[in-house]
Amino acid sequence: MSAHFARRATLSRSVRLLAQFRFEQSEPARFYGALAADTVALTTDLWAAATGESPAGRTVVDVGGGPGYFASAFDQAGMRYVGVEPDPREAHAGAARAATSSLSPAVDSASGTFVRASGMALPFADGSVDICLSSNVAEHVPHPWRLGNEMLRVTKPGGLAVLSYTVWLGPFGGHEMGLTHYLGGARAAERYTRKHGHRPKNDYGSSLFAVSAADGLEWAASTGALIAAFPRYHPRWAWWTTAVPGLREFLVSNLVLVLRPS
Repeated sequence: MSAHFARRATLSRSVRLLAQFRFEQSEPARFYGALAADTVALTTDLWAAATGESPAGRTVVDVGGGPGYFASAFDQAGMRYVGVEPDPREAHAGAARAATSSLSPAVDSASGTFVRASGMALPFADGSVDICLSSNVAEHVPHPWRLGNEMLRVTKPGGLAVLSYTVWLGPFGGHEMGLTHYLGGARAAERYTRKHGHRPKNDYGSSLFAVSAADGLEWAASTGALIAAFPRYHPRWAWWTTAVPGLREFLVSNLVLVLRPS
């Protein structure tokens, strides 16, 4: 499965994506635009590897879709996009902004449908979507595997659930707090607050949690649906790090879990 995506997992891709991370806070459209294009490519490759078909015309539910930067990218690839976001502040910018000004829980736009809901209680029927995606969300919820179970619940048999998240002990685990998270999450958040005069957006214990690679792999294996696991931003020759306990917590950075319910 993951070998199908391996042809894209080059060193130049890794360098290109990592270069965009510095724009996450200052130019979010630039950062998330690049991430969206890469996410569509990843999803397309995984679906083609699993089914032998193009995902065009399939429904993609993006759990934690935020302001909808992924919507146009999936729309351009011919997929039906449904973004799920519980926080109206996150949904206020970008394509999902329509949802913040409506009393309706679901709002259609030119680039997809947006639903205000929690990823830990998805408002979709069992086995109702082709692809359920969550990109960099699991570390922001207090019960990440409840979110994962909900993703599996709503995914059709033979479909794909793709859960990608930032590993706490990796270099990006602290998000905007930088490497200070190695001092401890609470201490890093206090240090950030003293320096900047406000709490970090990704605040440890409320909107950022310590999620390990080991926990994700254990949960995914327990479902019986895991078909691939690999580091999202690494070149193919570095994927071996996923298989090494301890070391993977520091080197994997962002773990992709690909599950196919039967």
